Parts: sequence; C-alpha cells; structure tokens
Amino acid sequence: MHDRRNGNDMSRKQQRLAIWMNGIKVGYWEKSKGVDSLQYLPDWSADEQGRPLSLSLPFTPGNQVWRGNVVRDYFDNLLPDSEGIRRRLAMRYKADSLEPFDLLTELGKDCVGAIQLLHDGDEPTDLYSVKYHPLTESEIAATLRNTTETLLPGRPEDNDDLRLSIAGAQEKTALLWHEDRWCMPEGNTPTTHIFKLPLGLVGNMKADMRSSVENEWLCSVLLEQYGLPVARTQIAHFEDQKALVVERFDRKWSGNGQWIIRLPQEDMCQALGISPLRKYQADGGPGISEIMEVLSNSDRAERDKAQFFMTQIVFWMMAATDGHAKNFSISIGPQGRYHLTPLYDVLSAWPVIGHGNNQISWQKCKLAMAVRGSSNYYQIYRIQRRHWIRHGEITGLSKQQTEAMIEEIIARTPGVIERVSGLLPDQFPQQLAESIFDGMRQQCRRLAEK
Repeated sequence: MHDRRNGNDMSRKQQRLAIWMNGIKVGYWEKSKGVDSLQYLPDWSADEQGRPLSLSLPFTPGNQVWRGNVVRDYFDNLLPDSEGIRRRLAMRYKADSLEPFDLLTELGKDCVGAIQLLHDGDEPTDLYSVKYHPLTESEIAATLRNTTETLLPGRPEDNDDLRLSIAGAQEKTALLWHEDRWCMPEGNTPTTHIFKLPLGLVGNMKADMRSSVENEWLCSVLLEQYGLPVARTQIAHFEDQKALVVERFDRKWSGNGQWIIRLPQEDMCQALGISPLRKYQADGGPGISEIMEVLSNSDRAERDKAQFFMTQIVFWMMAATDGHAKNFSISIGPQGRYHLTPLYDVLSAWPVIGHGNNQISWQKCKLAMAVRGSSNYYQIYRIQRRHWIRHGEITGLSKQQTEAMIEEIIARTPGVIERVSGLLPDQFPQQLAESIFDGMRQQCRRLAEK
C-alpha cells in the first residue's frame, strides 16, 4: 500500500484529521505513537448547537483530551464490521493499513451521522448546495456490481469521488436521490439512501439468505404495522442487480430545500464506548438492561424505553436474531440531548430455520440479547412470557406495563399479518413470507400462555 505522506517522517509518528459537522470544525482526531486521541475545539463545546460526538466522549472540564481505546473504538464503529469488506476497501482506495485511522483517512468524507473527517487544512466546500451527476439504470447496475469488487492494479477507478464509510456486516453502497432520479453525489454533497445487496449463503452452516432483500423489506413493513418507527425501505431492480434501498434517517433537506443536512447519531456500541468486536452480548457486549439504562436519560425516556422493550418482544416473535448493540442508535441533539432513532437492519431467521440443507435448527436459534429469567436466556425456544415480565421489572417497567405491552402485541398480530400480506408486491417469494408469518403466529400463541 502506498504512502500518502510525501516523505514526511514526522507524520508517520503523528497523524491528524479534522472533524467537521455541517461545515463547522468541531475537533481533531490524532494518532501519535499508536495512541488515538480526540480533542474538541473550545468554540464548539461552548456553542449553543455544540454537542459531543458520543455519550462515551462527552465534553470535559477544561476541554481535556480523550485518549486510548475509547477514541479508537468510536471511530472503528464507523467502519464495516467485516474484515473482508475492510480489506477490499483498503485495497480499492489504497489505505495504508486496516487501522481505523488509515481507513477513515480515505473513507471519512461521508460517514454515518454528521461527521466528516478531512485532512488538516482541508475544508468542506459547496456544503450549502447539491453537486451531483444523474445516473442511468446501467450505471447504477455497474455501481452495484463494483461494490463487491477490488480494483486490480492499473485498472482505472470509477466514481472516485464516492468515498464513504457505512458500518455493518453486509455489502452496501449509497447514492443521492434528487429531482426524482438517482444521482452520484460530488464534492461534499452527502448520500441520501443506502443500497444493500443480497447476503447469499451465511455462516458456517451456509444458511440461505439469498432472499435477504425481500426478508428485510418484509420485516420493516411488519415493524411499521406494529407502530414501531423504522427506516423506510423499498426493493429495487437495476438490470440484473437487486437491492434494498434504505432511506437514511441521518440526512434531511434544509428548510429552503437547497442542501442536505447531516444529522448526528451513534450506535449503542459507540454510546457505551465498546469495540465493534463486542457488539453481541454473548461476546461481552451490552444487553437489554444496559441499553434501557442509556435510554433512561433520553429526552423521550419513557417512550424510548417502552419502544425498545416492545421491539425485543417483536424480534423474538420474528426470530430477528441479529438485534445486537450496533443495530440500535440514538440521535444526538445540542448539548448532548438524545433519543432513540428508527429501527434498521432487521432480518428474520424463520425462512432458514429447519433441518434441511442450508438451514439452522430451531434449538440453536438465539437472540443477540438475552432475556433475563432465573438466568440469561438466548435460545428463542426457551424464552417464555414470564421471562419478558421478569426482565421488564429488572429494567424498571412495572409488571402491569409489560403485561399490557404483551397483550397489545398479541391482539395486534393477526391484523398486522393480514395487512402486510396484502402489501406484498407481485413476484414476492411467498414461501419466505409464509415462513415468517407462520413463525410469528406460533410465537404469538406461546406468548399468550400464562
């Protein structure tokens, strides 16, 4: 990998990126002798619109510098989870290593949330307008195909301007929707929609998730019908390429419609200062109780806590097994106020539960966050109504609150399934839909058992 530092030996020992939010410089991320540090600019912490990057990196008395893993982990969480995807990005954009600092030096121009990471001395220009070029269907299809490719040495690079970092385990890219068509953003114009490609065969058992696009779309519609806020999605086809198009809720148009505002947010690993390697509770990451504790200080605390806990029960019904800490986020407001964001990245395991090839047995199907009874229960088949009530009490919900939540879910489920069944588009894989609906009906009956 090449050295972008033009022979400056000092910069190998000390590297610095400026952190910007919507055209305002808010601080610096430095790496010196292998140690990451973050310091906010005094003007930013004193500003009425000032806010920390993270609950784990609050403003400090005397504007003291944050150092160590808490800084590294925050930025590490901005990157894709998969080492394979990171390696491909590093090769494609000629990053110096797989370290978060080196990757985000190349990819930090359009991150999740509001921050942009730029070389010290560079400034984001043209923020208050929209720069782009429209794409044809053929060009979008080519962009999706290229998402999974590594450029070979000597091969010309397409779309050099689109250097973005999106966390997660799935292959994805992002584009701009403007004037009723898809566009490639240019300069500092952000993307507005994420394009997620089918997963294929997943894990050691090669679980068949080739219908992940339809699966995630269906899950998002089900969650919406339960009254849970969720990112808007649609299934789209571009020539031979299929993608789930997800509207970004960390972007919004300005009041005058002239430019796109980046909205600050972070996932729960970032909020709690945890490495992405520990996103699962079983690996030492946060569980339901820890996240409920974070939400107890939300500026919508009662609503957020009830919404999050209800989501856990619905995930259990849907066999949504990947609801780890990185798949829940908070939106950060001025002076560090925050609240829960809409849901995203929800997939049901029902279509791959079974005893056939490329399936997982029911007994091995586990939630990402345990439900607390006499012990921690991860396995879906072991979790019962009483465990939800017990865990609700542990997190500060009364027995009456949790009982009412459970009864509401039971009462709503038949109508939710009926309405969603009527919303399925033509050519939707019926077997996938029915496996999810049947699994939810089964769990609904179990939830009703007292």
